[in-house]
Amino acid sequence: MRPRFLLINALAFCGGFSIMSLELLGGRILAPWFGSSIYVWGSIITVFMLSLSVGYLLGGWLSLHSPSLAKFGCIFLIAAAILVPVVYLAEPVMTWVFSKVEDPRYGSLAASLALFVAPTVVLGAISPYSVRLLVRRKEEAGKVAGTLYFVSTLGSALGTLATSFYFVLWFEMDTIVGVLAGTLLALGALGVGCRRLDRDA
Repeated sequence: MRPRFLLINALAFCGGFSIMSLELLGGRILAPWFGSSIYVWGSIITVFMLSLSVGYLLGGWLSLHSPSLAKFGCIFLIAAAILVPVVYLAEPVMTWVFSKVEDPRYGSLAASLALFVAPTVVLGAISPYSVRLLVRRKEEAGKVAGTLYFVSTLGSALGTLATSFYFVLWFEMDTIVGVLAGTLLALGALGVGCRRLDRDA
């Protein structure tokens, strides 16, 4: 397999991993203020699904404008930059929302919107953009999309298990979010650094 193909699939896998890891961490971040009821998880899941849908549209639109590995890497860099403030904003945002909204349904929804929309939208752009990078002929579009969504979803499954079974037991929430941001930063730098592979495509 060509290095470019492997790299794009690896980045898509890590994108899926990061999305689900962040979603599970969202529940732990909101729990001290709003609990962990079905209302809270309903809010988190709704925010992530809506944000991902916007991210898919964004990634599809961006892929129309001279797609490249360098630009793909920039998506990861932007996601990392947006994710870092979550570590510092979580407590003040949560405290403010908790003091203003008494109903835990709408309080958890407002807090989820404030903290997770921006990073999730950017992460959602990864899958459609990666599809565009690998599609060379329209006849293979379905196969490429299926393979990449398989890889991305596999990453999401692993991110779910790793975060829920291990990370939350071993590390503090801020540490996990920080590691996710650092990983996205490294992946983005890798994508930008390997932009020469576009010439071999």
